[in-house]
Amino acid sequence: MRSHFRRFMGIGLPLFFACLVMTFSSTSFAEFALPEMDPKGYPAPNTGCLAPGKCHSGIEPIRAHNSEMAKQIYATGSKLGDPNGCVVCHGGDPTEEKDAKKAHTGAPDGSPLNTFVLHSASVWVNQKICGQCHEKWTYAQYRSIMQTEAGKIQGALWGWGAAATGYAKKYGNYDVDDPDGPVPVFGTNEYKDYTTALMKSYPENFPSKLEQVPKTDVEQLEENPQTAIYTYIRTDCQRCHVGVKGRNRRGDFRGMGCAACHIPYNNAGLYEGGDQTVKRDQSGHSMVHSIQSSRKTKVVVNNNVYSGIPHETCVSCHNRGKRIGVSFQGLMEFPYGSPFNPKGKEQPKLHTKFYQFIKDDVHHQLKSREGNPEGGLLCQDCHTTTSAHGNGNITGTLLANVEIECSDCHGTVTQYPWELPLGWGDEFGRDLANEKPRAVSNTLLENQEKFGTKYPAKDGYLLTARGNPFGNVVREGEKVVVHSASGLDFEVPTLKSIQLNNKWQNKNAAIAAKIQTPEHLQKIECYGCHSAWAPQCYGCHVKVDFSGDKQATDWVAAGNTHFPDGHTAESIRDGKPPVAPGVAYGKTSENRSYLRWENPVLGINGEGRVGPIIPGCQQITTVISPDGKTLVHNKIWRTLANTEGGGSAGQRGIDMAPAAPHTIDRQARECTSCHATAKALGYGTHDGRYLRQYSKGIYVDIMNEKGQLVTKTAQFQISPVPDLPMDLDQVVSREGEQMQTVGHHWPLDGPLTKEMRDHMERVGVCLSCHKEIPSGRLVYRVISKVGDYLGMIPKTDPEHQKLIGRAMFIAANVEIFGGLVAAIVVFILIIYYIRRRV
Repeated sequence: MRSHFRRFMGIGLPLFFACLVMTFSSTSFAEFALPEMDPKGYPAPNTGCLAPGKCHSGIEPIRAHNSEMAKQIYATGSKLGDPNGCVVCHGGDPTEEKDAKKAHTGAPDGSPLNTFVLHSASVWVNQKICGQCHEKWTYAQYRSIMQTEAGKIQGALWGWGAAATGYAKKYGNYDVDDPDGPVPVFGTNEYKDYTTALMKSYPENFPSKLEQVPKTDVEQLEENPQTAIYTYIRTDCQRCHVGVKGRNRRGDFRGMGCAACHIPYNNAGLYEGGDQTVKRDQSGHSMVHSIQSSRKTKVVVNNNVYSGIPHETCVSCHNRGKRIGVSFQGLMEFPYGSPFNPKGKEQPKLHTKFYQFIKDDVHHQLKSREGNPEGGLLCQDCHTTTSAHGNGNITGTLLANVEIECSDCHGTVTQYPWELPLGWGDEFGRDLANEKPRAVSNTLLENQEKFGTKYPAKDGYLLTARGNPFGNVVREGEKVVVHSASGLDFEVPTLKSIQLNNKWQNKNAAIAAKIQTPEHLQKIECYGCHSAWAPQCYGCHVKVDFSGDKQATDWVAAGNTHFPDGHTAESIRDGKPPVAPGVAYGKTSENRSYLRWENPVLGINGEGRVGPIIPGCQQITTVISPDGKTLVHNKIWRTLANTEGGGSAGQRGIDMAPAAPHTIDRQARECTSCHATAKALGYGTHDGRYLRQYSKGIYVDIMNEKGQLVTKTAQFQISPVPDLPMDLDQVVSREGEQMQTVGHHWPLDGPLTKEMRDHMERVGVCLSCHKEIPSGRLVYRVISKVGDYLGMIPKTDPEHQKLIGRAMFIAANVEIFGGLVAAIVVFILIIYYIRRRV
């Protein structure tokens, strides 16, 4: 009670009076609540860069004036002749107040810059700017997967048979190495030991250097058509790395480098701040000139205040591939654009696609401790600072970076999070039975301590599966509390507490939590059962067309062609089009076979656990030469020989990728959706009976009784895909033949083993009875208890068969003779009753 009162006095009462003043005053919320963000609060307003007229008067501060960051910027700026600190990040001449061109030239003496910089957070200049305080972070970012995209490149090459590098990560967007060696620049000693051990076990996923992905040699294209993949990668796949600004389309606007995450952009890419020099109808600008970061860092826009990094910032990139960003929001692309808006038009495209709403992740819709029904968790609340920024090493897959598991916060039904060993859920095939509990930490990492929002440790900060402290997740007795960067606090339901208090919402939840089937705990990802759905985009039909001098933006060349002001070659600079190095010959287009969202296929991920697998990139390729000749038509390439169960010919390079869909629901999948469903087991929908004619192609025209075409005008309605004898959701055949690849990064990736598939189907039959036995309705619980007491519970298959046979015999006799016996008994009772009356 006291804690609730203190919370009200500390939070509720001030908010109440704030609202009261808002009601009776013309003062805006931004001015009232956050005077430290008022543009009038600069040390020297209306001077230098902030002079009225042609200059940036009215621009919002990059951070609150009273923040430690702003104070350091103002102090450094004063030494450079600019008390407002603009030159610290941008250079230029702060004494020039009339001529913008002169003001945007050079840099003050003593500045690490030698010219004016527009994109001050760009990868190509941020070491001199952001790196003044965040040197390790700029080092790590340049080597992070968000910059190199090494895993995406290897995955695309894998599907074209072009790389001949197999599982190795050879290429990135840039030539890059790691001169400081394999030990991460961030993390606890436990984390560093864990990571270096992982690197030694899987060196192909932790390369020491990368080469820039090659360009397609058009002169050699006819001889090596598979090298068209390089144009596909460069012009279509690589626009999301932080070395470039990305595509100027609704939902895709963002900054470069640090600004890709830390500067807010709305979907329209339009400015909504106070700087009068920025055109309000010109897209490509940040929403406001302020940093978004942790809870203590406030952003004010249109008199609204928020903190943290919104989902939408992450989704500007994470809307393709595994689509985890839009899936978390409950969205899945579809082709139709319905329903119509009030003007009778289709919905606006987002990320160049239409979307339908399926169901958002439960973490997106949570209620806070205070009962706030809106908000939910932000991506950054779970995904730690180290995995987001990179740890200073070069990595070749997302899984190499992600250090969290569901159990880090929720624990298991028998152990609280702090009772689990490090590595739980992240085993990669290791046995953790003898490992000690991870406990909690009372200290934070350097960046959490120095730059983040510091929350009271209470009974300790929880640790990730790899040993770093969550700076925002704390233990309070037997409770777990997440402090969201948004300003909300959430109490986490721990499975052990739910079990001890018998608070399960439904039976499926208990089964999914591995109570009745404890072996699930050792084998299945939590999201294997709790993912409500998963985006499944089957068949990625790729055409790379070099005919007619077709051109497209080369995102890799653009990033490698950069300028002192932070710009890259794909950018429009001073109204001029992109420069030539940012353009590639050849144009890529994509299409798909079909979309699904319900009940994904199951497979084994890199950690060795069972979870959903979804189409990674099932590339079916067509290449058109510069003279218009079709060099490759609907070709499915093969992987290297003797990989992925493909024998000497290699496996089909269409891939089903292990994924964490980010569509968590409290209600788990029905047991039968896995144990009694051919698709889930990898055999394809209804045992792969559909979509089996693609290898021949489909004609739809006038035919005779023998199915022969009689018209000379016939053309393929559906062109053949020669090496596609099965439905695209089929991973294995009933005979055990693997039909396509499952993952291409980790040795443990793969389809469910035959032993697993057979066992699951056998269990599927059992579920018809065991959904109730032994812990269903009262009668079943009583029978089970009595049977257990009398030693009648079968322990072997023969004993089980004998019991089922006896039960079937009794049931059959009751079914056949029960009605007759009941009728006879009723007849006898009636006669007896009549005689008694007489």
